[in-house]
Amino acid sequence: MGSELLARYDLTGPEGRQAVDEGLSGGAWFRTEIPRKRMKELMARSDEHATKDTAIWLGSMALTGAAGAIAWSKGKKWAALPALAAYGVLYGSASDSRWHEAGHGTFFATPRKNDVVYQIASFMQMRDPTVWRWSHTRHHTDTLIVGRDPEVLAMRPARLGRIFANLLGLIDVPTAFKDMTVRATGRLGAEEQTYIPESERSKVTRTARIWLGIYGATTVSCLATRSIVPALLIGLPRAYGATMFILYGLTQHAGLGENVLDHRLNTRTVKMNRLNRFLYCNMNYHVEHHMFPMVPSHRLAELHEEVKKDCAEPYPSMWAAYKELVPAVLRQLKDQSHYVRRDLPEGAAPYNEPARNAADVAAV
Repeated sequence: MGSELLARYDLTGPEGRQAVDEGLSGGAWFRTEIPRKRMKELMARSDEHATKDTAIWLGSMALTGAAGAIAWSKGKKWAALPALAAYGVLYGSASDSRWHEAGHGTFFATPRKNDVVYQIASFMQMRDPTVWRWSHTRHHTDTLIVGRDPEVLAMRPARLGRIFANLLGLIDVPTAFKDMTVRATGRLGAEEQTYIPESERSKVTRTARIWLGIYGATTVSCLATRSIVPALLIGLPRAYGATMFILYGLTQHAGLGENVLDHRLNTRTVKMNRLNRFLYCNMNYHVEHHMFPMVPSHRLAELHEEVKKDCAEPYPSMWAAYKELVPAVLRQLKDQSHYVRRDLPEGAAPYNEPARNAADVAAV
């Protein structure tokens, strides 16, 4: 029964075609009205901010990676673990948010700089930059529209084993290598073909071949030096450093509404401390980001002030978000119609709900 329900999320299946027919795909999403002048201010990009952020990110990786590698090579493996753990989070988790921001083209004011960081972060995340650029475009166009969104992390019912395994990249990393191998032969998966234009597909093949070459060279280096250190610095951090990336990602949409055209129903904003905001590039302001995806991450706190009159109170912490999403996801194992629906403040614009979802509303 579970596998049949999950088949609804297949991008080549009937649910996606139904969403298109019913106007859910590419539909008119709710957005808070913000004066045009203010929006132009919020959308202004900054090379200065992104350069500082990138220097801290990559500089911290260089320091922790070097410290971990040196200690490991000297046989001080226990001493190397804290440095490698920090390196892993910067590589396997913080790269996700840099991939995201640079992919939107909002990180730097200079497009070329966005492209460079996007390519670096895509490699760290083992996400083909072409495939995922189009995948993420679809995610924003059809957020949690069943059969259309290729980036649903917690389906109904959730694949709990997969989610837990991916805290250490145990599913995503082998799948990424499998996909790289297939793409290197010039082929794409059936779902990928639904959103990647024909003109872009040769880039996917070229990237897969280059990346396999880099991982091959890393493997040869490990064999030549009789040490795992090269792999601890290239490739493996995507696995052992992925935990925060998954924990952040679940707060975005898990347990919330599907087939709705209002990000207040399918997305969370969560308050986080300064360290988490750095690692996550302020994507904790996720309702705001989905409403206005062209606003740079460092301006999202300001955007929050503009839209909060229409939004439910942000979650005060990750712990608060998980206290809600875990019971909701567990309940969805048996009741796939359930989702969390939060009260809006007095005077807020009402939720924008398509007719097909009106009878599918359940509140906690």
